[in-house]
Amino acid sequence: MSGIVGKLAYKPVGLLLGAGAGLAAGLIFKQVWKMIGDDRDAPNATDEDRGWGEILTAAALQGAIFAVVKAAVDRGGAVSVRKATGRWPT
Repeated sequence: MSGIVGKLAYKPVGLLLGAGAGLAAGLIFKQVWKMIGDDRDAPNATDEDRGWGEILTAAALQGAIFAVVKAAVDRGGAVSVRKATGRWPT
């Protein structure tokens, strides 16, 4: 029973952490793109004036940054829950 309670208790924390991770990843991506790009905003897949290479590079970079930030935030959240409750969230 305590496993179910722990899982339910962590759900809202996980949702908040996920939203924060998404926002942080978006901000980090914009800054990285400014450093490697030509001071233009990152392209959208439907930008007519951008080539395939630039669009796919931006998408791959954005995905990689999001995955790393999400993993770091999820892991940090799990460690914090363990410190606070003595149990690893499942």
